[in-house]
Amino acid sequence: MKKIKKILKRLFQGLILLLVTSVIVLYATGNQYIFRAIKFTYLQGKVTAHIDDYVNFETRLIKNSEPQLWEYHENYNKVPFTNTLLSKLEKLESAGFLIVKDGKILHEKYFNNYSDTSLTNSFSVSKTFVTMLLGKSIEEGFIKSMEQSIVDFLPEFKNDSLANLCTIGDLSAMTAGYDWKEKYYMPLNATTKAYFGRNINEQILGYKFTSVSGEKFQYKSGSTQLLGIIISRATGKNLSEYLSEKFWKPMGMEKSAPWSLDNEDGMEKAYCCVSARLRDFAKFGQLLLQNGKWNGKQLLDSAFVYKMVHPNTINGKISNPIYGYGLWTDYNYSPKIYSLVGHLGQKVICIPSKNMVIVRTGNKKENKASKTTIPGSETDIWVDEALKMVKE
Repeated sequence: MKKIKKILKRLFQGLILLLVTSVIVLYATGNQYIFRAIKFTYLQGKVTAHIDDYVNFETRLIKNSEPQLWEYHENYNKVPFTNTLLSKLEKLESAGFLIVKDGKILHEKYFNNYSDTSLTNSFSVSKTFVTMLLGKSIEEGFIKSMEQSIVDFLPEFKNDSLANLCTIGDLSAMTAGYDWKEKYYMPLNATTKAYFGRNINEQILGYKFTSVSGEKFQYKSGSTQLLGIIISRATGKNLSEYLSEKFWKPMGMEKSAPWSLDNEDGMEKAYCCVSARLRDFAKFGQLLLQNGKWNGKQLLDSAFVYKMVHPNTINGKISNPIYGYGLWTDYNYSPKIYSLVGHLGQKVICIPSKNMVIVRTGNKKENKASKTTIPGSETDIWVDEALKMVKE
């Protein structure tokens, strides 16, 4: 019995030593964000970031002003969801699903105690918002063009020869040769550190460029974060303030929205993390369908919108048919579609030929084989089944 107690004591002491050593190593290597990540995921019953987690972080409000409420279509919620659509929405633990037709809400449904007033994390849907801010900052003369060098605003990279070849447009098109590996479920990686860390600017500006930009598609959240830093420096405004001034207020969003920061009064996580109502997300899709015009006012240059929603060209060729600027495209799908896309299957899908916007928010997505190149095989169902419900 004494021998067993002695062994158990040594094991316990070994575990304590291992734990202390691990803590010291994590802090010494700048990876203490791991503890915050564990607290906000595993200790909340999650395995990754989730749609309700804006309450875990410091935020800055994207302020609204006078709400402009959606009109209801004459057939609002008169046609039931197809069994296939409803089954998939429930299986993937959806929060909400909304269809806008001809600028009016046609169908709307919420699940799992969410409602039309619920705020949910958009994740990478926010990348599209940042590209819209880029377009606005070019219109207003803060940035010369998409072809301007990033080093003009990021002197931290002036001695990086590859960074000097990267344009601001490359960051939006996801063709930047930036050293970033996009992962969501690995604890020790750049994406997790950006999400749970406390100094995102220091992290992002500390990486290098490892390949020539403008030659191939490389989806990297770090590229959008660099773009966010550029826009903030160019305009002299934080991203939340600029988004509020140029889009949120003019579009009459129903509610102010929190944008997660890295720390109090810090930097917005530009590549993600605007939490808003389903109906407010839908307005961004509608704005794109209307070529940047809202209530008769051109909020975003139509030529820039055209560039955003069409497949990006590399060296004069459409070598990347799945991404425009700040959003995903599929012009081979029937009908042609483009979409704002976020982690866990957040989507704002635009169908130009039908003048339709589909918005889905929720907790899960699928990664099976798909007919469309837009991430998440459930995109097929959202589009195909929604079209069955529309009465032309």
